[in-house]
Amino acid sequence: MSKNGENLNEEQQEQLLFMMLIQQHQQIAMMGLGKLQNPATQEMEKDLSSAKYAIDTLAMLKKYTKGNLSDEAGGYLEQTLTTLRMNYAEEAKKAKSESKGDASDQDE
Repeated sequence: MSKNGENLNEEQQEQLLFMMLIQQHQQIAMMGLGKLQNPATQEMEKDLSSAKYAIDTLAMLKKYTKGNLSDEAGGYLEQTLTTLRMNYAEEAKKAKSESKGDASDQDE
């Protein structure tokens, strides 16, 4: 099987493309969470709103593809969402505590 899916049937090619779409949004979310380097800037950048947008997009895909995905693709999407949501919650909590720390520093 070639990397670009040349030897796959149409259904397998579509599943591969769907999983690549999931990966793209996963990478966008992980960059927004500051867990992956931005390839354009070579920097680790945190942007929780872009991470949330990518996670919400994957959640919407899950909703609109319900009952239409193979077990493998559905499981991959679910696992990806779970991982991203856990990482988002962790980073949002850090950001909240950092902003509280900044506010208490201003009171001094």
